[in-house]
Amino acid sequence: MAGAKNHDYHILAPSPWPLVGSMAALVMASGAIMWMHGAAYGGWVFFAGLAGVLFTMFSWWSDVIREAHQGDHTPVVQLHLRYGMILFIASEVMFFVGWFWAYFDASLFPKAVEAVGGVWPPKGIEVIDPFAFPLLNTLILLCSGTTVTWAHHALIHGDRDGLKKGLWLTILLGLLFTSIQAFEYAHAPFAFKGNIFGATFFMATGFHGFHVIVGTLFLIVNLIRAYKGDFTPRQHFGFEAAAWYWHFVDVVWLFLFVTIYVWGGWGAPVHAG
Repeated sequence: MAGAKNHDYHILAPSPWPLVGSMAALVMASGAIMWMHGAAYGGWVFFAGLAGVLFTMFSWWSDVIREAHQGDHTPVVQLHLRYGMILFIASEVMFFVGWFWAYFDASLFPKAVEAVGGVWPPKGIEVIDPFAFPLLNTLILLCSGTTVTWAHHALIHGDRDGLKKGLWLTILLGLLFTSIQAFEYAHAPFAFKGNIFGATFFMATGFHGFHVIVGTLFLIVNLIRAYKGDFTPRQHFGFEAAAWYWHFVDVVWLFLFVTIYVWGGWGAPVHAG
């Protein structure tokens, strides 16, 4: 028959979300730029664009979930979804390479940066004790990697209760990590602006913290779907993508902890507050 499907691929129906999402992103970026330049209405434009981006994300991913329920995610489609997620994580890795590059450029060659006084950490900087809250957060993230793996194995073996418990624990650990980091930022002995140490520290760790928040939201969506009865041992790419993303966040934090907290602050006075 003409038009009969005789392949395993999913031909997407026309969708408005790429156009809507790109326009919303443009509005959000424009608002952010105006806001940073002191425009009175910049904040309103930014949040309007942000609302559009969030609406696009919800609507677009709802379409993807609906396609999965309709049986459009054949094994070959799931394979390509995995390729897409791998490429997305690779692009995120390159973001972090940029922040690490900036940090190492200043820390490995301090004599070339006049503002730091020829030493690293710069003169007059008190650093955060890496073996206090940062070490605690390291243990929290490592534990969360264990609980999300537990949830994944429970799903594969048809244990819905274990899936929900593992997700709950991972989400709570993610929220605890974010809370501790917010407390650490509020009591940091140095500011974001004014010196290269603070700028590179907050950009690297803050960008990671943003990823923890995104990953936590990703897991919350998966928990809601788990309670709705979604995911099967044979088809659960949405959960698998969230687990991959969470493990990526774990690994990046280990690099941050060793290089920025421990090595980057070595030899400097530790803040006693």
